[in-house]
Parts: sequence; C-alpha cells; structure tokens
Amino acid sequence: MKWEEIGDQPCSVARTLSILGDRWTMLILRNAFMGVRRFDDFQRSLGLTRHVLSERLKRLVEHDILVKVPYVERQERFEYKLTEKGLDLYPIILSMTQWADKWMDMGLGKPIEFTHKTCGNKMTPKMVCSECNEPIKAKEVRASAGPGYFAYIEQKQKSA
Repeated sequence: MKWEEIGDQPCSVARTLSILGDRWTMLILRNAFMGVRRFDDFQRSLGLTRHVLSERLKRLVEHDILVKVPYVERQERFEYKLTEKGLDLYPIILSMTQWADKWMDMGLGKPIEFTHKTCGNKMTPKMVCSECNEPIKAKEVRASAGPGYFAYIEQKQKSA
C-alpha cells in the first residue's frame, strides 16, 4: 500500500495519520494550541523551512483543522486559527504529552504543566469510559468491527 492511500482504509488511526502523520504537523498543532498564529512565528519557533511549513499549513487548512484569517488587509497577511475540528485534536496532544512525561522525561520531570482553568488545579489528563467513568486501560478494551467497516467492505464489493 502506498502512503497516499492510507486515508482510504477502514481504520480511524490510518485516516488520522493520513493528515497528521508527520512530526512537523504535530508540532505545528502543538504550537497552535499554545497560541502561535502567524507563519513567521511558526517558522521561528519550529525552525523548519518555509516550504515545509507552507505545505503543512496548507494541508491543515484543506482539512478544516486550521482556518486562514487575514490580519492585515492590504498586505494579505494571514494567521492560522484552530477550527472546532482542530480543537477536537487537543486530547491527542494531551495524551502524547502525558505519555512522554511518563516515559521520556529524562529524569527531570514534566517540562510543561497544565492547569484546568475551571477549577484552578494542576491536572493530569485521564481518559475514562464514556459509560462508567472508569479509567481506560488497554488490556480492558476489546476492539471489534463497527458499521463503518462493514459499509466500507460492501462499498468495495459493489465497485469491484
């Protein structure tokens, strides 16, 4: 299978990776969540080439994760803001952060702490079951094919 075809798979992880599956895209999103909005600020903070940054921002805009908004009308200068679809990626960033804090802190502790604005307390993200509110543990979850998988197979059979 070619990488360009990964998003056509009946797999939510593969489809997500078809958009977010490179290191620069995730770092751009991290910075967007930290308030970076302008092209030059992304480039300065990440140190990547203008070409690569432009490509990644364009893809995020095409997939409605970021929206390009003018901030200087005459000079056609834009900033990039997270859309609702983009904001829904925040749990992924928090989960990656939590994993790295546990396994890759180099013995120095968390480089960033998160405070829940509503209660004012420092927090650690926690994924819980939507039905019973118990913490999710990999060994306690079973995955099975859902309706989208069967619809995908049926669609493939009809087009063959």
